[in-house]
Amino acid sequence: MLQRLLFLVFFLSLGPNLASQAQSGQPFGWQFQAAAKVVHGADTLRNAWAGGFNSPQFSTIDLNGDNQPDLYVFDRLSQRSVAYLNVAADNGRAWKLAPEYAALFPADLQGWALLRDYDCDNRPDLFTAAPGGNIRLFRNVASASGQPTFQLVNEQLSFFNTQNNSGNILTGSANMPDIRDINGDGKLDIITFDWISSSTVELYLNNSATCGGLSYRQETPVWGGLYGCTATCTEFLFGNVSCRPGQVNHTSGRNLLAIDLDGDGDQDVLTGRDYCTELVSLTNQGTAQLASMSPSSVNTNFPTGSTPIRITNFPAAYSVDVTFDGRPDLVVAPNLYDNQDTVDSRQSVAFYENTSAGTSPSFAFRQSDFLQRDMIEVSEGAAPALGDLDGDGLLDMLVGSTSRANANGRYRSSLYYYRNVGTRTKPIFKLISTDYLGLASRHYVGLKPVLVDLNHDGALDLAFSTAIQNQNSIFYVLNTAAAGQPAAFNAGAAVAITGLPNRLYDAPCFTDVDGDGNVDLLLGTNSNTSSFPGYSLRYYRNTGSQPLGQAFTLINNDFGQIRTADTFQPRPVNLHPTVADFDGDGTPDLLTADASGELRLFPNYRAQSGAFTARTDVVYNPVMAQYQSARLGTGRSSPAAADLNGDNVPELLIGLETGGIVALTARDKVLAAAPAAAAALPLSVYPNPATATATIEAAEPVRATLLDMMGRTVRVLSTLARQHTLDLGGLAAGVYVVRCETQKGVTAVQRLVVR
Repeated sequence: MLQRLLFLVFFLSLGPNLASQAQSGQPFGWQFQAAAKVVHGADTLRNAWAGGFNSPQFSTIDLNGDNQPDLYVFDRLSQRSVAYLNVAADNGRAWKLAPEYAALFPADLQGWALLRDYDCDNRPDLFTAAPGGNIRLFRNVASASGQPTFQLVNEQLSFFNTQNNSGNILTGSANMPDIRDINGDGKLDIITFDWISSSTVELYLNNSATCGGLSYRQETPVWGGLYGCTATCTEFLFGNVSCRPGQVNHTSGRNLLAIDLDGDGDQDVLTGRDYCTELVSLTNQGTAQLASMSPSSVNTNFPTGSTPIRITNFPAAYSVDVTFDGRPDLVVAPNLYDNQDTVDSRQSVAFYENTSAGTSPSFAFRQSDFLQRDMIEVSEGAAPALGDLDGDGLLDMLVGSTSRANANGRYRSSLYYYRNVGTRTKPIFKLISTDYLGLASRHYVGLKPVLVDLNHDGALDLAFSTAIQNQNSIFYVLNTAAAGQPAAFNAGAAVAITGLPNRLYDAPCFTDVDGDGNVDLLLGTNSNTSSFPGYSLRYYRNTGSQPLGQAFTLINNDFGQIRTADTFQPRPVNLHPTVADFDGDGTPDLLTADASGELRLFPNYRAQSGAFTARTDVVYNPVMAQYQSARLGTGRSSPAAADLNGDNVPELLIGLETGGIVALTARDKVLAAAPAAAAALPLSVYPNPATATATIEAAEPVRATLLDMMGRTVRVLSTLARQHTLDLGGLAAGVYVVRCETQKGVTAVQRLVVR
């Protein structure tokens, strides 16, 4: 067994092609899994690593075949699917994050996604937006295991009207319709604000002969005689009227939920509009077949008898049972489609419980942070960094955030500080501060922190990327505390690194690229100029000169040629690199995330040249029993890696555009338990485990480098010698990698445990 392991590690050390062949039967990858417990105050977060919400939309579906309605969430802004299972809990039932089931849904959803059973087989099908304001339909077909699969039925639902004219059913780019039986005939109809001005409600009745048909007739372009074309948020016109001259027609988005609010058997309406906070109810005073509304239908303080619904912008309502009692409750969230709105999305999902046992619902306010209360949620652009800040030998966490939680509604960034109060094998992150170092007062935007030893004193320093007035800079703050002591940072002494591009959301990774012991800079940049390739990964070498802020020199402006030259493929906007020895073979790997929502892994990147070779199928899905792409959603994704649980392999935390973090743990890892390529270069490291020092002995003179499990260089012995004494002072306890190289380039690798 040992010989087989040595042979495998030897091939891994030869480069990415042979490494991928050696692992082809059992490839390295990750699996979505909680990396640590997270505590806010006295509460342990139930679903800490859910990834945050900005504009969530809610539907129910049985995902795992247990006849319990599970919860499907589609976040409009990030185009990301999230799944929760309905599971037994101590006090009844609870929602449990189940990221493996999100991959059951189509990867190209956009705009809106609603689950409705159109073919009467008791399996909710998927209606969703299509380009041009059209509606797509996916049928839910049971797989061999009984799980949902979604098969495209129609790219563009169409209709004909009473004059036998036909066309596509259009909702527009901003409106969200409702799919529901409006006239009581058992078939799903479509109701939506018009796509041109979002001022009238159009009704498309399903007049198919049987359930499952898709023959729609435009019954009326002004359902219920309702006109929403005035300039204010809560005024409507009714009857045989049209918008009068001088009235401002609303041309952006409106949301609709058809719901029987008064128990009379016909459909009433809950509607919200962008740039507005109110969710307005309009009662149908007619019948299911012929709706009629008037000024007395309007309630701008819905629900009566409870806290009126106010969402900071563009409220959308969803009728779903979230209390497990069989009665549909009401969940209301912003339906934003960009980040240009004054919304603090940390507490933006309102939950109103249906307390009525009758046909007429009664909604009582319960919370303003449904599901968000149980997750890390910093509003927007979460960016984690890991390192020991309090000197106890455990890795703590900083999270860069951006929100509008201030008096004037402007974007402000801060650092959340989570102290690790657990153990080496069972980490627990406890929230200590939402404004570590007081950076919120400095008008920063898009903070991306990095914890790294920049000046070789054994203590972690703080670097961060941020924008001020849309000009990006990368700063560093040196730690004035001794190694092993609680970090001491003076935010007022932050120094900007010169010679870098200044585009918004540029993302730094500090790592020793060339193996000389100095921490270099890999920068994912959104800069796009005539003299430099756009949206590339740039390599800046640390020359070791002083001052440190001027030591980084551009070596390669298109490192790894990661950006694609194919104009038909998306460029990696918001490229964010990180480096670690993810697969445990003793060589650093490069991982990138970008606005596509995918992860790209470049194994042993130092051995690659020209255009680097990447893997994208790096996330194992146990439900589908296969490796897949990550599907993190669009926008900013910020990866960070570190060994959190003492298993000698880095966990992967990825901050998302939606203000939360997802966690992944390694699967099918390859760990070097003995010297790599021992037959070529015998190597001994002792004592092992070691405390203060360790001795390195090789068969011939070597240079030695000590790396942590993230692939970062922590010690360099640059003189050629057969024996070296390695100083371990100031190093945190854990597993490290000793890498030795002869004058001729023959290498050997040995693990070293430091206590």
